[in-house]
Amino acid sequence: MHTNGTTPLVEMRNISIAFGGIKAVDGVSVDLRPGEVVGLLGHNGAGKSTLIKILSVLSGAYKPDAGEIYVNGEHADISTPRDAKRFGIETIYQTLALADNIDAAGNIFLGREVLTPYGTLDDATMEAETRKVMARLNPHFRRFKEPVKALSGGQRQSVAIARAIYFNARVLIMDEPTAALGPAETQQVADLVLRLKKEGIGIFLISHDIHDVFGLADRVSVMKNGKLVGSAKVQDVTQDEVLGMIILGKCPPGATPGPGAS
Repeated sequence: MHTNGTTPLVEMRNISIAFGGIKAVDGVSVDLRPGEVVGLLGHNGAGKSTLIKILSVLSGAYKPDAGEIYVNGEHADISTPRDAKRFGIETIYQTLALADNIDAAGNIFLGREVLTPYGTLDDATMEAETRKVMARLNPHFRRFKEPVKALSGGQRQSVAIARAIYFNARVLIMDEPTAALGPAETQQVADLVLRLKKEGIGIFLISHDIHDVFGLADRVSVMKNGKLVGSAKVQDVTQDEVLGMIILGKCPPGATPGPGAS
């Protein structure tokens, strides 16, 4: 699996899970290295979201029937969302799960508020920390005092990502991050991804938009009918070849075939 010397941040090996006798994910292996974006592609129902839910353990139902997960080369038992967080794995959902009526700092520290010695909310510290993390992520962000519902889609993404990396996420799962965003906001998200890569954070990018993935990812892994069709470095394949992987399950010469290749 390793094409270079670094230990993967995450490695999923031979993962399988069935619902009602139907294999949603069938013997899939993927990995992710520091500062790398891996695009997970496939039609609806291909199994990519189910695979990722096993990693983020979004709900207790997603315990794999077979396979293993390694984090930084160590075997990891991930069975609750808290386990995932402990291993530095955070998910940014399409819906973003932000509290609309409070500001950026309120969202970043939601459920993990900083208190003063008197037991009251330490708003000054939380705002200062929010400004610091935002300066790293999105230096143009200025709207610290407004409720997040007043922010644009790209700015809301910044807040959701800032919350994850402030609490030391090393692996980010981004589910359709540019769905419903205009071109300028899509560019904002692309800038965010580049900054995260520079910090050595690894990103699994789940998307339907092949252009999007080609613009952001270093590698792609394509799933079809629960199986891995193959994986490739983005520079080694064309968008048409990747479409052929998604639609026909056909693995081009520049890709490493998986068990699902036709």
